[in-house]
Amino acid sequence: MARNNAILNNSPAFRNSGGYAPAPEYNQAPGTQQQWGQPQQQWGQPQQQAPGYQAPQSQQGGYSPADLEAMYNRPAATGFDTGRMTWRNTMNAITATFGVIIAVAFVIMMLPTVTALVMGTEEGRQIGFAFASIAAIVGAIGSFVTVLVNAFKKTPSMWVTLAYAVFEGLLLGGISLFFETVYPGIVLQAVIGTLAVAGSITVLFRMGKLRTSPKLTKMFLIAFGAYFVFTLVNLVLVLLGVTNLRTGMLGVVIGLVAVALASYSLVMDLEVIRNGVDSGAPKAYAWTAALGLAVTVVWMYTEILRILAILRDN
Repeated sequence: MARNNAILNNSPAFRNSGGYAPAPEYNQAPGTQQQWGQPQQQWGQPQQQAPGYQAPQSQQGGYSPADLEAMYNRPAATGFDTGRMTWRNTMNAITATFGVIIAVAFVIMMLPTVTALVMGTEEGRQIGFAFASIAAIVGAIGSFVTVLVNAFKKTPSMWVTLAYAVFEGLLLGGISLFFETVYPGIVLQAVIGTLAVAGSITVLFRMGKLRTSPKLTKMFLIAFGAYFVFTLVNLVLVLLGVTNLRTGMLGVVIGLVAVALASYSLVMDLEVIRNGVDSGAPKAYAWTAALGLAVTVVWMYTEILRILAILRDN
């Protein structure tokens, strides 16, 4: 399913569902694999060893019963010990990513209030709004660039994901400030709506009630392509001052379709994370998964925000 994810499609870790390296056969020394044409080891004959291979001390009688008991009682290796991707380190990466996004967005939204208090005039508030607008533009460009870098980067990077979180926080902070100024209280409503939808999908996925399928994924790609074309056309019409198609009932319908697409995309992201954990992907890929999940949730939040704004206008 990773091949259908724009963020994770270049990550070999999420395309391999069978693991990374097959384990050697039990009690088989390195270099002692049976070669074609060699006689097979017979029962009762001395075990052959590879040149230069020394048997473990346990075979040489070097371990005492107390040493063997201590080894047996050791805790099992975790994902941290093995360097593999687990649900725990993935959740840590997701928490860090969303934490940076929320913190930066909060700072941007507070800019007009802070500058007004510092300067003590209404002009200071306007300067704060100007800084927030500039931050939103910088965030839009920066987040787009970091997503592209991550998509074409063969090895995952924590710093690319955190850089995306900073830029996305700038963008979301500017957008949220604009909507909150025009429609007081709308940001909190959008956050609650996003948490409700994303949380419900996550719970249902963990319960095994939501899964993707090849047919649904094909329909998703077609619908997403149509939505993308519609968004580009509407953007051109808005910039030319012709009209805005994302208003009225049509805007609500388009917004609901976008939320449905984002919801299915979230299920795809969760399946990608599960496949990465099950296949034992390197733990660095947890940051790639966190970025993909953040892109989906941010998209869902902006669409819910626009739906609420249209309903407020009506």
